[in-house]
Amino acid sequence: MSKHIKKIKLQKKKNFYKNLKSQNLSLIIGVVFFSILLIILSKSIFKGGFLPDKYNKNMRYYNAVVSDVISEDLSKDPYLEDVEIGFQKILVKINSSNFTEDSYLIENPISRLYNIKVKEGSKVIIGVLEKDGNIQMNLYSYDRSNMIYLLIAIFITSVVLIGGFKGIKSLVALFFTLICCVYLMVPLMLRGINPIFAGILMSTLSIIITLILVSGFNKKTLTAILGTVSGVIISGLIAYTFGYLTNLSGLNMSEAESLTYIAEDTGLKIRGIMFTGILVASLGAVMDIAMSISSSIFEIYKVNNKISFSELFKSAMNIGKDTIGTMTNTLILAFAGGSLSILILIFSANMPFNKMINLDLLGIEIIQGLSGSIGIVLAVPITAFIGCYLCKNNISFLKNNKIKTKNLSS
Repeated sequence: MSKHIKKIKLQKKKNFYKNLKSQNLSLIIGVVFFSILLIILSKSIFKGGFLPDKYNKNMRYYNAVVSDVISEDLSKDPYLEDVEIGFQKILVKINSSNFTEDSYLIENPISRLYNIKVKEGSKVIIGVLEKDGNIQMNLYSYDRSNMIYLLIAIFITSVVLIGGFKGIKSLVALFFTLICCVYLMVPLMLRGINPIFAGILMSTLSIIITLILVSGFNKKTLTAILGTVSGVIISGLIAYTFGYLTNLSGLNMSEAESLTYIAEDTGLKIRGIMFTGILVASLGAVMDIAMSISSSIFEIYKVNNKISFSELFKSAMNIGKDTIGTMTNTLILAFAGGSLSILILIFSANMPFNKMINLDLLGIEIIQGLSGSIGIVLAVPITAFIGCYLCKNNISFLKNNKIKTKNLSS
């Protein structure tokens, strides 16, 4: 009799995992299909193309290989280490059927900023401009694509080998987030939609899909979703408010001049781009801390479902306090690392404090870092409250989950 019961339990366990795997596979396929649909629909969101041809000035770019360095006149830069400046004459072979000759002569000036020193066999990108029957060629950059693809392959392999099926789900979620950024948020902004609204829409979609993929559709996931959305929106609102109060609207960004030319041909609203960047930048950190708090709450409640609301909330806050320090530090360091060259320039200038603290660039970086960190901090009590409320107000659902867990473990 006991063997028969064990056999039934084992069969139930196998069926549970089989159904779970089937649901996860269906969800992954659904997310991939939705991502492809977004790529297709992006052309109808913004029909003008992402960059009008006038910005490329009819320049076409081709992969090529340096077949020979005919001559060069190079000297070491007296101030910069491992930098040579001067001039090269090179022959390149273009990998395209549009060019029938074996090789083409290109003059390659090498300066501090435009420092592309090549040798025989170097893979490069060539810019070709056809004008009035004449062809002008110049060396645009190194061809780094193969190494980039290799790095992507190493990343994917590492995630799959170590994370297994959950790693695959994480990669699908990352893929979906990137698709939302490029093929939903950007076309909406170019169409003239407010960048903050476009950022919130993209962030919300990314949060929902990512957390459902990682943790399934349950109350723990719902708690993390609501906590993350709240934290991200708070970050954006604080950034917008203090950007307005400090007269930093996004027109002060280093890329603003280039963006104004794009705005001439599209409906792009530059003023909200800075705050949208903060939404996207803080998304990962807020999602991380919200999921950690949510998981902790439901694990505590699973162990002791008689715990009171106040005790459960206090435990969740204690866990949140431990993670706040590292998460805020992570976000601040991420912004600091991305602006390291700005920090070096400011420090080297040795300017008065009242001038330094009022620099546009520094103000933008401070608002970005601190508003994102405030969003992380406030996401802790919000997520804790939502999680505790859901635990204490729908016990029957949790009991059913608990019975399933016991059956699986026996």
